[in-house]
Amino acid sequence: MKKSTLIILTAFVFFAAAHAADVDFRRGFSSVAEIARPAVVFIQVEKNVPVRRGGYPFFNSPQEFFGHGQPGRGRQPQTYKQTGQGSGFLISKDGYILTNTHVVGDMDKITVKLVDGREYVAKRIGADTKTEVALIKIEGDDFPCLSIGDPEKLLIGEWVVAIGTPFGLEQTLTVGVVSAKGRSNIGITDYEDFIQTDAAINPGNSGGPLLNIDGEVIGMNTAIYSQSGGYMGIGFAVPIDMAMQVKGQLVANGRVTRGYIGIVMNPGEVTEQMAKSFGRNEGGGVLVADVQKGGPADKAGIKSGDIISELNGKKIKDSASFRMEVARIMPKEKANLVVFREGKAKKLTVTVEAFPDDEAGEAAPDSAAGEVQDKVGLQVQEVTRDLAQRFGYETEQGVMISEVMRGSPADEAGLQPGMLILEVNRKEVNSVKAFEQAIAKGKDGNVLLRVKTGQGTRFINLKTED
Repeated sequence: MKKSTLIILTAFVFFAAAHAADVDFRRGFSSVAEIARPAVVFIQVEKNVPVRRGGYPFFNSPQEFFGHGQPGRGRQPQTYKQTGQGSGFLISKDGYILTNTHVVGDMDKITVKLVDGREYVAKRIGADTKTEVALIKIEGDDFPCLSIGDPEKLLIGEWVVAIGTPFGLEQTLTVGVVSAKGRSNIGITDYEDFIQTDAAINPGNSGGPLLNIDGEVIGMNTAIYSQSGGYMGIGFAVPIDMAMQVKGQLVANGRVTRGYIGIVMNPGEVTEQMAKSFGRNEGGGVLVADVQKGGPADKAGIKSGDIISELNGKKIKDSASFRMEVARIMPKEKANLVVFREGKAKKLTVTVEAFPDDEAGEAAPDSAAGEVQDKVGLQVQEVTRDLAQRFGYETEQGVMISEVMRGSPADEAGLQPGMLILEVNRKEVNSVKAFEQAIAKGKDGNVLLRVKTGQGTRFINLKTED
């Protein structure tokens, strides 16, 4: 068949199908926008951050430091206002809104603006840092809300639409395709099962919906891969089924509890060659490197060297998916496993328990956060787009030093307000909480910081105070 004939036939089939479906391709994705835009919200947040004496050595107030007010006038206030913005979307007529944890965080005030101009002060129901899913609520009824789609039915290459507020530009719609599914081991969150898309996602899109062409939400835009801080063709969205599962727990308990069985999984995939070393003829599954003594797996008879191949009748692909599936099982529920040991398949039943970190995190008071930063003598805050531009940075990564205590370890190390801390002990930190957790894990009274200034990037050893 000639190439020209093939082109004509292809075009005929395409337009015949379009006519049969009564689709007007001149309108593009306007029908999706018409369905979804009323339920997509703009979120503004505020937090009063305490200012202590000794900070802002070259300014009389935080307003001067962050570019507001005039030097030398007025008394130093006790707090300054930290602001930010993002996106979210209504999932129920009574005002429940899904967004990202890093958007609403531990904020004092959350304001939600609808496309019709109505504004509401929202209440934070709960937030889960391990999936970046947060839930807030506005009071009222009969709000427009999105229909929930099924991410399992998504196909690679399928059209998707992102709506949000990139760079403060409200109700911006971008279009792309599903580039990949089930992305994990990226390092964005603890539990990753991301939908990857090339629909343009930029700072401010966080928390907005990713939609299929029927206008159903199939994901929540959460992060981008970027070396410049802007769009580079790779965005990640939390699947809506995961977000809704977190939402259910936040409504019921205000927090998320995950299951665990107490094993250490061998890093990397179980190749066919490795599997043969343990008596199995096919790759895949999870290789148990160690078992926590007295934990659920130990009680069930799981041993180091076992290859777990099935969970509740479902084949296990890799360690990331297995960890995700176990986390979704509620404590005290039983899970049926198939393990390979010495060349034979063995069925075991394990009683899942609550992940210890979830319980510890619930008990930890918020007031302890400041004590961690006191150990090094500095205060940090999240980096907003305006703040990054004000200090001449092209990135919004890391956390910005807002205060350095005179005579503190941070002061002695040469740290100054306005510097960006990108890493603590070789681990990236992009939130105040992540910074505090990394500092708290420092050993031997010393932490290694990777710091960015106007002159470049360097490593600094910082001593901590016990």
